Amino acid sequence: MRDSSSERFTASVIKALGVHLLVILLLFVSFSSAPQFEPAKPIVQATLVQLNSKSPATTQTDQRIAGEAERTAAQRHEAEELERKQQERQQEQEAARAAEQQRQAEATAQAEQQKAAQEQQAAEERRQAEQVERQKVEEARRADAARKLAEEEAAKKKAAEEEARRKAAEEAKRREEDARRRAAEEAKRKAEADAKKAEADRLAKLKREQEEARAKALADLLAEETQYQRAQADQIGDSVAASYDDVIRRYVSEQWRRPPTARNGMLVEVRISMLPSGDITDAVVVRSSGDAGFDQSAVQAVRNVGRIPEMQQLSRENPAAFDRMYRQRNLRFKPEDLDF
Repeated sequence: MRDSSSERFTASVIKALGVHLLVILLLFVSFSSAPQFEPAKPIVQATLVQLNSKSPATTQTDQRIAGEAERTAAQRHEAEELERKQQERQQEQEAARAAEQQRQAEATAQAEQQKAAQEQQAAEERRQAEQVERQKVEEARRADAARKLAEEEAAKKKAAEEEARRKAAEEAKRREEDARRRAAEEAKRKAEADAKKAEADRLAKLKREQEEARAKALADLLAEETQYQRAQADQIGDSVAASYDDVIRRYVSEQWRRPPTARNGMLVEVRISMLPSGDITDAVVVRSSGDAGFDQSAVQAVRNVGRIPEMQQLSRENPAAFDRMYRQRNLRFKPEDLDF
């Protein structure tokens, strides 16, 4: 806007200078083109002289001619004087018009200059007002940006604090869960260790008792004759069977895997077929529990045993007892334990 005001002011100055030059050029042309008048002829003043050689008529004619010439010269002089005065008045009028035009041109130029100055001042005032407005808008924008930045910083700080609290809570919860899990695992390990120790103690005691019973039974059987031994075996068969049943139970228990469908109260009965060498030749279900998975787990446990070496000793020492009790033997499986 300031550039447009400057251009208008420059145009106004150039226009005023052009008007002044035009006025000067008109004055120059007016003076140079003024008509050139012939210089006035002097008035002839004739004096009538009496010549003796002329007649009175000739004298009168000459006098009339001289008078006419004088009047003609006077009229011409008056006409020339009038024309000169008219030209002077015309020149004065033209000069006045030129002066008026120059004055008007100067007034117009001055008015245009004043108008241009006013426009320039108004433009400058508008520019300053716009600059002030822009400054206000910029200050408002900066203030709004600063406010938004402060709000964002506060929101980030709050989010960071909440995230820190959440992480701290999660870390505390994780540590608590880890502590509970470690405590539970430790308790479980301790319980398992105690259970294993108790089972080992039980099995060791059972083994000692079985070995003592077997040794006693074998000693008794070997000390008597065959008839006596058979009668004695019939009498002590229950204790011998109990000892070997424990051996079979231990082998099968080590191979049995409790199926997911097993529930307390289930019972399946399996018939085992063995050779005197202790090899298991067959295992079949003679009474089902009603759960095929549980029945199959019992059969598979017997088959996985494969061979019971202790049966070979019994078959050598007392074949009749082996054939009667262990050639075929029924086992009962329950989820909570194995029973016969």
